[in-house]
Amino acid sequence: MKISYSWLKDYVKLDKTPHEVADILTQIGLEVGSIEEVETVKGGLQGLVIGEVLTCEKHPNSDHLSVTTVNVGSSEALPIVCGAPNVAAGQKVVVATVGTVLYDGDQEFTIKKSKIRGEVSMGMICAEDEIGLGTDHEGIMVLDANAKVGTAAKDFFKVESDWVIEVDLTPNRIDAGSHIGVARDLAAFLSKTEKTRYQKPSVDAFRVDNHKLEIPVEIVNPEACPRYSGVTISGLEIKESPEWLQNRLKMIGLSPINNVVDVTNYVLFECGQPLHAFDADEITGNKVVVRTMNTGTKFITLDETERELHEDDLMICNTKEGMCIGGVFGGRRSGVKKSTKNIFLESAYFDPVYIRKTARRHGLNTDASFRFERGVDPNNTIFALKRAAMLIKEVAGGTISSEIVDIYPQAIDDFKVDISYANVKRLIGKDLGAETIKNILNSLEIKIENGDEKGLSLLVPAYRVDVKREADVIEEILRIYGYNNVEIPTQVNASLQTAEKPSPDHIKNLVAEMLTSQGFNEIWSNSLTKATHYDLLTQFNSKQTVKILNPLSNDLNALRQTLLFGGLETIAYNANRQNKNLKFYEFGNCYFYKGTQLKDQPANNYWEESHLALFVSGNKETENWTTKEESSSFYGLKSYAENILQRLGLKNQNLVVDGPGNELFSDGLTYLYNNKVVLELGIISSGLRKKFEIDRPVYYADFNWDNVFQFHKKHKVLFNELPRFPSVRRDLALLIDKNVKFDQIKQLALKTERQLLREVDLFDVYEGKGVPSGKKSYAVSFILRDDYKTLNENQIDKTMQRLIFMFGKELGAELR
Repeated sequence: MKISYSWLKDYVKLDKTPHEVADILTQIGLEVGSIEEVETVKGGLQGLVIGEVLTCEKHPNSDHLSVTTVNVGSSEALPIVCGAPNVAAGQKVVVATVGTVLYDGDQEFTIKKSKIRGEVSMGMICAEDEIGLGTDHEGIMVLDANAKVGTAAKDFFKVESDWVIEVDLTPNRIDAGSHIGVARDLAAFLSKTEKTRYQKPSVDAFRVDNHKLEIPVEIVNPEACPRYSGVTISGLEIKESPEWLQNRLKMIGLSPINNVVDVTNYVLFECGQPLHAFDADEITGNKVVVRTMNTGTKFITLDETERELHEDDLMICNTKEGMCIGGVFGGRRSGVKKSTKNIFLESAYFDPVYIRKTARRHGLNTDASFRFERGVDPNNTIFALKRAAMLIKEVAGGTISSEIVDIYPQAIDDFKVDISYANVKRLIGKDLGAETIKNILNSLEIKIENGDEKGLSLLVPAYRVDVKREADVIEEILRIYGYNNVEIPTQVNASLQTAEKPSPDHIKNLVAEMLTSQGFNEIWSNSLTKATHYDLLTQFNSKQTVKILNPLSNDLNALRQTLLFGGLETIAYNANRQNKNLKFYEFGNCYFYKGTQLKDQPANNYWEESHLALFVSGNKETENWTTKEESSSFYGLKSYAENILQRLGLKNQNLVVDGPGNELFSDGLTYLYNNKVVLELGIISSGLRKKFEIDRPVYYADFNWDNVFQFHKKHKVLFNELPRFPSVRRDLALLIDKNVKFDQIKQLALKTERQLLREVDLFDVYEGKGVPSGKKSYAVSFILRDDYKTLNENQIDKTMQRLIFMFGKELGAELR
């Protein structure tokens, strides 16, 4: 936001230089991004002088050029070749002498001595658009005959210079989004030593002249518009603004439009309150109605764009149609134009959330919406209205022709905050003293209701939307007191801390490096997502979705319950850009709402879980001369996932593998460890892929990282020497029912023989000829070993017979 140094001095007495002011603003939290000297005309008309055309003759070698001699107040007249059709002897003109720099937007060029078709030219006679004084290029600029030759153009046109300080305003400091707002903070800082106070312009002279144009107001949606004020002005004349007003706006980068619109812009940047002027003759039914309209309603805005309204867009309407998108953008028909004679002037306070959503929906970002969506002062509407009405009378004439309409059904109270002197000292690191604290609070217009030796009860103005807690008030005190005034302590206090072992970050990094080395790329997806993702899936309870109260858009209106959708969006994004062979992983939190309404401990209404997600899609690797193209598979993902579990010490014999546990997968597995789910993996269903426009299979693994880490913490790495005695392998071909799973065989074997059995593996599955219907054949290997002696055949046979007996008894298995 640009602040004019000379304009700022209207509200606070300053003996500081612009650079000193910029340093102070940065110290008190209004960081200055840049400071530069500017003129009302770019370049300040340097090098331009007033001249008189002494002679003017046709160019001998051109039918459209003229050869002139011009007196610019120097000892000799300058020969200048001019192409303007209206140049003539005796005219007073603006001359750019040799060496003058002229500007065309961001481009610049220097006037040089030259020969034009054989004739010497020592300068240029200027049109108004060539020197930034207008847009006319029909001919040169002809001045009044009384203009004094040799006068510098900057003095003749009274070009003003100023310093513009650009403040990088943070979203929470919209209270400083005006010259008065900056003056208030500046005065608070200076008042510590100079007893400086800022001064708002007086509106005591405001008077209603007559009542010939009363326009009533009705607020249909008070939630979106808590306060609406307005007044009418009749018999005014739309014309150019006076020079002082135009110059003020030009200094901060605004282009003057007309006197009424310029006043509304002036008051906006003066006190931070957006205003809007309606052509009163366009208000059908002679009534203003503040309401929303049906979704799909068409409305044409000032930029001639037809927009389709949403049912939550707040509109300022007459009795028949919308006139303006409230707080965002005006309408084409109701705005002030050359023929306007009567206006209705609006000054309102709109709900920030409504304005923010409307501005985002329509892709609009105006000076008004910038302020309304951050929260303007609800108690400033009348001051701004009176200030603007008085200025409009001054620059456009007319009479104030109605009482002020002010609909404010429920006043917005100041924020009540209690602070203790002990906490002020603790957080700042210095005892400021009660009087210093009180003086700073008073300078910031924070009222002290009462207090004692322990602390103060305060009322923070409603326009300070960022100061609602004790810590916020203490930050304000420190900001004005000065960060640099808090001495660096002579001692350092430290506390001994012990890190959790194993370190969660270390384990995450271990797994991340493992996956990266296998060709995976890490992704970070937004934890905000669409709430509608969870509405049609029974796997996720939509009632447990944590919804955002003031979302930026409907696509980011809830916190995620899973990492899946962010990963699918990333896969779709890459696939659409011809990057289809993908392996991704992501660590992230998922969030859930319990459905409770605990007001004392609101955090207990929610819980979150840490997850690790793996995504595989496309081919295993890019085709090359040594490798044929081969698609990724479920078993490839399964090996990646199981390697992670093995690396973290979740042993196979303690894992229980079951079928897919949810509708996300067309096929998959669920891994339980000590009866807790640690991993779900599978092939994403085609229906879900279609929603994301993904046409290739996607393999997905979801680790419940909290459970995985909990079991890893109990894992101890022990050293064992290599076995001293050999192991023995025996294979069995088992005929079993189709519904029997290998994991049942494995767990039963490990339970039956705990001492000698080391490994159980499945190496073949057969169904077909020779196998009865409803049956299948599993070829299973068993590794046996005794760590204290060599096994003999008798031991081996007894073990295998015991296993065969238990398979038959528990699972109905037969040997083939």
